Amino acid sequence: MQNASELLQRLKEKMNALGYSHFRGGQEQVLQSAFMGQHSLVLMPTGMGKSFCYQGVALVKPGLVVVVSPLIALMRDQASKAQKLGISAGDIHSLLSQDEREKRYQKLKEQKYQLIFVSPERFRVPEFLEALKPNQISLFAVDEAHCISEWGHDFRPEFTRMGEVWESLKKPPLMALTATATPDVQADIIKHLRAHPIQTISQGFLRTNLSLNILECYSLEGKLEAFKKIKLQGPTIIYFSLISTLEKFSEMLEIEHVTYHSQMKRSLRNGAQRVFLNGEVDLILATPAFGLGIDKQNIRHVIHAEVPGSIEAYYQEVGRAGRDGLQAETFLLYDEDDISIQMEFVKWANPDVEFIRTVFMLIKDGTANALGLQGLRERLLFKNKKDFRLETVLNLFDRWSVTEGDLEDRNIRILKDIPNQLIDSTVIDRQLKNDQMKLLKMVQFLNAKSCRVKHIMEYFSVSLEKECGLCDNCKAT
Repeated sequence: MQNASELLQRLKEKMNALGYSHFRGGQEQVLQSAFMGQHSLVLMPTGMGKSFCYQGVALVKPGLVVVVSPLIALMRDQASKAQKLGISAGDIHSLLSQDEREKRYQKLKEQKYQLIFVSPERFRVPEFLEALKPNQISLFAVDEAHCISEWGHDFRPEFTRMGEVWESLKKPPLMALTATATPDVQADIIKHLRAHPIQTISQGFLRTNLSLNILECYSLEGKLEAFKKIKLQGPTIIYFSLISTLEKFSEMLEIEHVTYHSQMKRSLRNGAQRVFLNGEVDLILATPAFGLGIDKQNIRHVIHAEVPGSIEAYYQEVGRAGRDGLQAETFLLYDEDDISIQMEFVKWANPDVEFIRTVFMLIKDGTANALGLQGLRERLLFKNKKDFRLETVLNLFDRWSVTEGDLEDRNIRILKDIPNQLIDSTVIDRQLKNDQMKLLKMVQFLNAKSCRVKHIMEYFSVSLEKECGLCDNCKAT
């Protein structure tokens, strides 16, 4: 059996053969820790090579690396990238046909994978657990680990079970990775994962190639004029909170672009994503769901046409620019009226108990499938296209395994009763206050007169000795 130094040396040789001359950021320290059998919480900026931390283990260490991921798009993308490195990698998820899923279970059972990507819900499937049994787990990795924390900006309840899952796998080396986690979220991750001792390996959250800029605007027309003054130099994402605003902006825009949002048919969304990623179109107007699991290295601009609900969401989204390490610019087109929209968003993201129960009953009695997604939205929300409480509840039901199927395909059905936590008014109120506090911190960032980057680093409790020199505030002094 090779020791940590030998595994690291072997990995360096493989990297040279693949055309990579050196490790990036803290990759070597993270890999050394994994090869020594240690547990780690890895904090690394978006685009700095977190995925190679577990790919490197799969390249040289015998056994199977299991990666837990929250998104099918992310699984597919990472499996494809790992295969290009010569790793026998696969992903198992709900969009596979039953025949294809069974083939992958068989391949897993025959120990033919070095790296497998799954969602946290997969560990509730007996067929998967049976196929996993013969494998020696060399590493258990939890990607986007902030999903574990109730105080994170993308809480996924099923992730809280990953400590229990890790114990059931006989406690292999554990690696949790995230690009956005405050100290409270980090503590919550460590608590839920149960792996002790666990070291925190932090490369901070600093992206030195990003220029952060806030442009004050008045009205949508004002935002369009501000956008026209930006000298676009490559692929660009414009993010919108509201689909209605996105559609209006699209109608006003006179240059070639595509759009991406949840109310488009899946085939149209996939088509828009494909032409943008392939470089056929350089401008996409999208809601925040676009970009999760997407690794396009040469995005030169990320523009927010509306205010995000938290600093975590904002920094994750701007982090999609400049992943190639070259200079990239980000702009937030700020109208004070946007804050009232986000205050409504916070309410819609935390629907009351009565609304949750109503959606449950309409699914249970078949009304939801009969009406379809658009029909149910109109019945519940009286054609208010801004209100997304229905989508919130559907996502909650999916994440808590209350339902299976898809309302868009009219095949959604109830699997179990609503968990108490979803209809506990105390829990709902606590989460509402947490989201309101995150929005307040975002407003303080918008109104800051000092270095933007330093302000964000302080939010994540990271000290920055000098100012960035690139943001609008730094350039103004």
